[in-house]
Amino acid sequence: MFRNRRTAAAIGAVALAGALLSAGPAQADGASPAPAASAKSAPKGDGAKAICKRLPKTEARISAALTRLNGDATVAGSVARLEQRVAEAKSAGHTEIHTYLNGRLAFRKSLVPTLQQRQTDLKAVSTWCAAQGSK
Repeated sequence: MFRNRRTAAAIGAVALAGALLSAGPAQADGASPAPAASAKSAPKGDGAKAICKRLPKTEARISAALTRLNGDATVAGSVARLEQRVAEAKSAGHTEIHTYLNGRLAFRKSLVPTLQQRQTDLKAVSTWCAAQGSK
């Protein structure tokens, strides 16, 4: 259809510029979004039904993550394994690697109490869902 890529690119650029220029005045007419658009995006509830539906999978994912994080040095993704890597980087004199891995270790250690709290919270949610007949 087009003889070369430059011609096709030039035609595409002209079409894009025309589309942008024609859309400009339409956008300038209204400064705020249409009420129908904002009404569609507003939540209609707290999502309790969906949370109860996903509860078993969520509990399983958190449990698996905690098992992995609390594993020994042979478990990939565990705090102990990353601590071992940090120690090895330090003993090898790899300062930059040590700093990088130490930052990852600090984050990974912070995940454990966060996930434990979520696990506790999910027990209460599970009780609530069972009382509602949603589980």
